[in-house]
Amino acid sequence: QVRLVESGGGLVQAGGSLRLSCEASGSLFSFKDMGWYRQAPGKQRELVAGLVATTPVTSIRNYADSVKGRFTISRDNAKNTVYLQMNNLKPEDTAVYYCNVGGARSGSWGPGTQVTVSS
Repeated sequence: QVRLVESGGGLVQAGGSLRLSCEASGSLFSFKDMGWYRQAPGKQRELVAGLVATTPVTSIRNYADSVKGRFTISRDNAKNTVYLQMNNLKPEDTAVYYCNVGGARSGSWGPGTQVTVSS
């Protein structure tokens, strides 16, 4: 079990950028799967970006088609932190963003951080 806290959300104009951070209370070396999810009003929660550690120092990253080329997921094991760099934000990116480690079905979740993109 690990505790997660997201930060970095806020209000930004379309075309702007935000960097979300997810700090874990435990070491990220213990987790293979890490990801960022989001849930917009009236919509289901969706995976935005996922990171799967294939070795202790290498990972495979995947992104939702809607954010591919604009968002980047990364990790810093020394800081026990997962990041989501969001560039060229669009109004449809507006949602509560959640950090997950250990998989969506059996892992841990953060409380979420609000991202609002204005037109």
